[in-house]
Amino acid sequence: MTPRICVVGAGPAGLSLARVLHRHGHPVTVLERDASRDARPPGGALDLHEGLGQRALDKAGLLPEFRALARLEGQAMRILDTDGTVLRDWRPGPDERANPEIDRGQLRDLLLGPLDVQWGRAVTEVVPDGGRDGVLVRTEDGRQEAFDLVVGADGAWSRVRPAVSPATPRYTGVTFVETSLDDIDDRHPDLARLVGDGAVAVYGVNRAIVAQRNSGGHVKVYAQFRTPLPERPDDHLDAEAVRADLLPLFDGWAAPVLDLLRRGTVFARRPLHVLPVAHTWAHVPGVTLLGDAAHLMPPLGAGANLALLEGAELAESLTSTSTLAEVDEAVRAFENSMWSRAERWATMTMAGLERLVSADPSEALAVFDAVQSS
Repeated sequence: MTPRICVVGAGPAGLSLARVLHRHGHPVTVLERDASRDARPPGGALDLHEGLGQRALDKAGLLPEFRALARLEGQAMRILDTDGTVLRDWRPGPDERANPEIDRGQLRDLLLGPLDVQWGRAVTEVVPDGGRDGVLVRTEDGRQEAFDLVVGADGAWSRVRPAVSPATPRYTGVTFVETSLDDIDDRHPDLARLVGDGAVAVYGVNRAIVAQRNSGGHVKVYAQFRTPLPERPDDHLDAEAVRADLLPLFDGWAAPVLDLLRRGTVFARRPLHVLPVAHTWAHVPGVTLLGDAAHLMPPLGAGANLALLEGAELAESLTSTSTLAEVDEAVRAFENSMWSRAERWATMTMAGLERLVSADPSEALAVFDAVQSS
């Protein structure tokens, strides 16, 4: 038999799984709630680690295409004091390929390739015990389909997760406010020099401003600070009102740093949520999770990398199965491996967030120095 596999979510985790299955000639159904591939902005750039995200792309046969798109210079990192003094200025060597950057949209398109994603299919419920038909997947359009394995790769607020775990994300106490600058090299050459080829970060007491270069002269800017949970987490907000609220939080910081916020265009609020560091569940035949649906953690370079590798690894283990018992055995082994690795990274990223947005800005420098020396 060929197991019927459904992937819920067309993010890095789900597309990695589907693309590796496709490479091995295994059919797979991908359901995505977004109406189309361009329904919303894809987000900022990602650094893909050699042993994680890049390894997954190699399993998908996409490593050469990734290297053609990746920006080695995007690994550069500059840290400033709040008065604008340069504290650290690290630039990669010409052959440094440990963590090259790629835009999320470029990565998504690379993974999509020939995949036939069913866009606009929002999943409302997954019923593990669907009888002899298998696991039932219900969608907003009133349809219901049965599968032998349903993989929840649908992110922080997963609709698949309740089928295996009662866990829900909790607020970390840190919120990001995101904005962006377009055509920075032509329209804001002074800020282009400030950001450099990669990213620039400024750390203060319980707050930070980080700017990250994407391709095409686009820069993402993130104001980070500790605050009670906002009432409207993801709304696009009035730019002038947001700036009026944000700028006093960074009063006294160097003018060029504040210009990253003053010249921003569209603003969005992003409260950071996480799942328990050691999130596991009692195995449920026919359903599993990966990526943020399984182990939501702070966005410090690990989440997307883990999601990509998990998708590729699970897909490889499924390609050799021919019975439901073998599928179940493969999923059990995958879950145990994923839980162990994810717990290590979740522990590190939670500790990292506490140090990067802390009462002692020198902690951020210590984190940077530890990463560079490792």
